[in-house]
This record gives sequence, structure tokens and C-alpha cells, in this order.
Amino acid sequence: MISCSMAGDSTDKKDLDTAGKERESRKRSRSRSRDRDRKGSPGRERKRHRSRERKRSRSRSKSPERDRRQKDKERERDKDRDRSRKDRERDRDRRDKDRSKKSRSTSPKSKDLKIKREKDLKKEEEEEDEKKKEKVQPLSLEELLAKKKAEEEAESKPKFLSKAEREAEAIKRREQVAEERRRQLDEERKKRRERYLGGMKKRRRTRHLNDRKFVFEWDASEDTSTDYNPIYKEKHQVQLYGRGFIAGIDLKQQKRDQSRFYGDLMEKRRTLEEKEQEELRLKKVRKKEAKQRWDDRHWSQKKMDEMTDRDWRIFREDYSITTKGGKIPNPIRNWKEYSLPPHILEVIEKCGYKDPTPIQRQAIPIGLQNRDIIGVAETGSGKTAAFLIPLLVWITTLPKIDRIEDSDQGPYAIILAPTRELAQQIEEETIKFGKPLGIRTVAVIGGISREDQGFRLRMGCEIVIATPGRLIDVLENRYLVLSRCTYVVLDEADRMIDMGFEPDVQKILEYIPVTNQKPDTDDAEDPEKMMQNFESGKHKYRQTVMFTATMPPAVERLARSYLRRPAVVYIGSAGKPHERVEQKVILMSEGEKRKKLLDVLASGFEPPIIIFVNQKKGCDVLAKSLEKIGYNACTLHGGKGQEQREFALSNLKAGAKDILVATDVAGRGIDIQDVSMVINYDMAKNIEDYIHRIGRTGRAGKSGVAMTFLTKEDSSVFYDLKQAILESPVSTCPPELANHPDAQHKPGTILTKKRREETIFA
Repeated sequence: MISCSMAGDSTDKKDLDTAGKERESRKRSRSRSRDRDRKGSPGRERKRHRSRERKRSRSRSKSPERDRRQKDKERERDKDRDRSRKDRERDRDRRDKDRSKKSRSTSPKSKDLKIKREKDLKKEEEEEDEKKKEKVQPLSLEELLAKKKAEEEAESKPKFLSKAEREAEAIKRREQVAEERRRQLDEERKKRRERYLGGMKKRRRTRHLNDRKFVFEWDASEDTSTDYNPIYKEKHQVQLYGRGFIAGIDLKQQKRDQSRFYGDLMEKRRTLEEKEQEELRLKKVRKKEAKQRWDDRHWSQKKMDEMTDRDWRIFREDYSITTKGGKIPNPIRNWKEYSLPPHILEVIEKCGYKDPTPIQRQAIPIGLQNRDIIGVAETGSGKTAAFLIPLLVWITTLPKIDRIEDSDQGPYAIILAPTRELAQQIEEETIKFGKPLGIRTVAVIGGISREDQGFRLRMGCEIVIATPGRLIDVLENRYLVLSRCTYVVLDEADRMIDMGFEPDVQKILEYIPVTNQKPDTDDAEDPEKMMQNFESGKHKYRQTVMFTATMPPAVERLARSYLRRPAVVYIGSAGKPHERVEQKVILMSEGEKRKKLLDVLASGFEPPIIIFVNQKKGCDVLAKSLEKIGYNACTLHGGKGQEQREFALSNLKAGAKDILVATDVAGRGIDIQDVSMVINYDMAKNIEDYIHRIGRTGRAGKSGVAMTFLTKEDSSVFYDLKQAILESPVSTCPPELANHPDAQHKPGTILTKKRREETIFA
């Protein structure tokens, strides 16, 4: 057996050696043929070289384009040749591998090794299965402690999270914080509700008869002997002499007993009908008392249909609303409760109007009744939306086709403003409201090309916002007609009159047809008739709305001429100095003003600050001197162009400039938020302009300071200024002004001297 195995091994070795030699010889022949293919024969190489030279000489005479094409062809040919050679080599290698596999044979020894390896693997798998089948023994206490310690060590090691995991953790933490805050708010709201409305009383649990425990002891109330024993039933009350009930006579108790006796007697004698009537009477009394108790709630806790006249009076007092002029509708409590169209409510919500302002609460319901309005309110009180919303409601009721076809007849509404800045602000607000509704707006103001404005007007629009001077220019040059104008707004009417625009306003109103004027009768105050006319579309009466901060005689005269039975709305202390503005006055000479101004600016007031002067030249000089010192100042006066005005205001609003030096042109119509201080470097010529100036600060519920520098030349306004400061709850009049001779009486009044005592001799 040993010899046989040895012989078998030797034969295997021989077979392997022969196979290896054959493989080596094949490799050598293959490499030789590859080198031959690469090098090629010398004759063939010479032929190739000649053909290339011939082609080169031929191609030199050809055009560059053909030369390029020839080179591309040669390049493609070389690539194809290389590709075919690689394919041949790949096929040859594949054939050699197949031959080597066929020549290779498995020996018996390798077969035995393979079988042994398979057995070992099978045995290992069986052992693993047996281990799994064995019952797992519980861990000991030491093992449990070691395991816990290892887990704690693993947890204490820092764990590095990916960016996505960190973001997920942050979102989860934010949600937990928001949920905790929401839960706290709910608890606070619940406690507050229980405090004011009373908590829910727990119902007493009724115990069924089967659940009751049997009690063996008697209660005194269960004693029935008193019902049958006459001694207990007809107990005799003995009246004794002395003090008190027990010791003697108690008169109060006797009166109560007598009244109870007569009441019981009358109850026995009453008929059935009388009893029913008495029950009805008592029901009405109880209902009335319950209603009175219900009405004691605040108006904010009631629904709209539960509001009484008393509630509406309290509502108006809360918002400082005063009205006069016929039957005035109730104000708006909030946007959702009032019956505005859904598309208008959507626009209001998009514009960010959460709650209506006092002037909006009262003026919008009046405007929707097509009544003329005089609104007396301070600047910055939301007057623009108060006259825009009724106008937009009416325009959106008209068919869009009619609006487009009648565009050559002019706008439906004109809004007049005294200054360009105010007109531009109204235009921005109108575009914000009107653009989502498809309502076109054009501003006609100075400083812009008249031809461009005329082109925009010819394209058609529903609303025109203008200053009086430029609008007359456009009307006279036939760029615009007012044939279908039924809505006229005069914003800042008192300022318009002060600036001398009264003749221009009257001239503009004469361009509007008189056919749609309201009758000057009681019908102009009748809400039902005016509402029917408002919904009639194109045949609506002309509606005139006038907003002002003060009511001088000139404004009243204009209102009497062009308004028909108007409703007058007063908001707060309109026309008086702002209640939240602290007014300070300093008397000095003209030369001390500059030094005092620098002291005030250095005292730490936050920008923006507005400084008013009376002359354009003084405005520019003061601004330049402030810039030299290091303050960021800009100017605004009538000598500036439109672009310069807009640039100055935008810089102040954006925070690029801290101080605005202006004349009275900026005292009206501009809205700059968070003005902390107004300085009257030159006192205004009259008290109305002074009120408009200090109205730039203390807007939208915030407080402010107004500093005024007075000289002897301002003595004509001392009396009015003193009265304005005394009326302000947050201001104190200095003794220099209070005791000044010119502040004791109004200029122009004739003082009557006291007659001396005369002795007449007979």
C-alpha cells in the first residue's frame, strides 16, 4: 500500500511539472507574437513610413480644413487598430485559460482534504446548536454590578452626534419647551377663568337605596309623635313682660308673625286665577333681576346681540369716542364681528391690521351708510384706513367690466392732501389695500413729470390721490375729468386751509357734477335710505369725508358749504396737545440757542430727533453746523426737490440719519416712528402749527418730549402756549412763562382799567 501511494504521488508530480512547462512555453510564444505585432517586419515598416511621408506632402498643398479632416481620419484609424489588437489579445488569453483548466486535474489527496474540511465545519455547527439549546444561567450579583458599571462608563463617555441628529434633538427640545409653555398658559387661563367666573361645582354623589348603610339610632327629625299629640301640635306662645323675647315682648317678632299670618290668610282666600297671576308676576320679577345681573358683565365678555345701550356708551368712553349729528351707528368691536365682505377682511388681515383704531371703529360704519363725515382726530390715529375701507367696499360691488369701459370718465374717488409726503404715504397704503382687489391708484403730485402722470391717468384708474395745486393743473390741461367721481376725501383739512389751498379746494369741487349731490334734508341722516343708495351702484350720492386735527372757523365754513348733514366724530383730545407729550419751555436770548441745543442733544435722547426752524436758510445752516460737530443730520424744507425730500425721509426712517432739521412743511403729513424728541429751535408763529409740530412725537401710544426755545420776539404766542401747557396732564408750566406779562392775557384784548374813586362835591 505504501509503495502504491508513493507511485501515485510521483505520477502526480510529473503531471504537474509537464503542465507547468507547457504553460511557460505558451506564455513565451504569446509574448513573442505580441512583440512581433508591435515591431512588425522592416519592409513593412518602410512601406508605412513612405506612405505617411507621401500623405504629409500631399496634405501640405490642401486647405487647413481638409488637413484637419485627414488628421481626424488617421486618428480614428489608429484607434480602430488598437481596439482590434486588444480584442485579439483578450480572445487569446481566454483560450489559454480554458486550456489550463482542462489540463489541470484534481488529485485524490486534495479530495480527502476537502472532505475532512467539510466534516470539521459540520461538527462546529452542531456544537454551536448544542450551546444554544443549553439553558442560560442567571448572572450573579458581581456580574450584574460589573455590567451596570460598564454601562455607566459607556454612558459617561462623550457621544458625538451628526448634524442631522443635532438638528433633530434641537427640534425636539423646542417642541418640549413650547408644550410646557402652552400647558402653563392653559393652567393660568383656567385659574383666571375660575377666579372671575367661578369654578365648576362638583355634583354631589347620590347614593342609591341599596348602597345605604342601615343606621340603628333614631334622629330627632324622624320623631312623628308631634304630628299626633295636640300638646306639641298646638303649642301656646305665652307673652311675658320684660326685655327680650324670652323675658317679655319682642315687637319685631310680633310684627313678623302678624305679617306671616295675614300672608297665609290671603293665600288661602285667593282663587286659582289669582295664584297663576301672582306666579307670572314673580317670574317676571325674577327674570328682570336675572337680566340685570347678566348685564353687569363688561362689554368684552358679551356677544354682539347682548350689547345694550349702556354697554355701547361704556365702549365709546373706553376708546374716547364722541359723536354728534343724527342717528349714529354703533362702532366696530372687532373685524370679524362686523359684516364686511370676506375679500376685504382677507386684505385687512394680510396688511397686518389686528384690531381697529378708535377712529376706524366709528368712521367705517358711518362711511358704509354713505353719510358725510367730519373726523377730528390726532395724527397717526389710522385715518387712512378709516376712509379707504368704505370706498373699497363700494368699488368692489361694481362690475369690473363697467369699471374698465367707463375709465375715460375719470376716477370714482379723489383724495386731497396738503403735502407731497402725505400724498405718497396715502398712495402706499391705498396700493397695499387696492392691489389685491384689482383697484388702480394714481398719485398726482408736484416734482414728477406732468406728462407721465397724464399718461397714467389716461390708462384708467379708480382712485386719484393728489395735492390741490397739481390736480388743478391736470384738470385745466384736460388730462383728467371727474364725471363719475362720487367720493371726495379732504385729509388734514385744517392744514390745507392754513397753507392757502381753500380757493383751490373749492375750484376742484366745482369740477365734480352736482347731479349726484345729497339732498340737504332729513333723508341725508336716515340710515336706511342712505344704505339703499350706497348699494345702488353707479347712482350713489356723492360722499364727502373730511379729516382734521383741529376745527378752526375756516374748516367749519368749508364743511357747511360742501357737506350735507355730516356725522362728526371726535377721538380723544383731538385739537389739543398730545396727552403723552411732555412739553418743556426755556426762555433765552437768540445767541444762547446754539449752546442750549448742544446741551439738550448731549443729554442722551435716542434718535430720531426732529428740530423745527422757521426759515429755509436757517435750516441748512443749522444742519451743516451739527454735521461738523459729528451728528448725522439731514434737512427737509420747501426748497428741496421731490427726490431730495424722499431721500431725507428714507434715511431718517432707516436709521442712517439721527436728526431731521425741518421747516413747517414737515410738521404735517409725515409719519416717522419712534420720534423721541421734538425741538422747536424757532417757536411757531401760531399755536396750531405748534400743536402740529409736537404731534410728531408721542404717536401710537408712546410717550415723547417737546422742547421749545422762546425769545422776546415770540411774545404773541405766550398766552396760548401757557394754556396748552396747563391743559397737558404730563407738563408743567415754568414760572418764567406763567408770570410773564404777555402770558396773562390774549393779544388783541382790550383791558379795562379800574376807575379811581371819585368824590363829587355837591
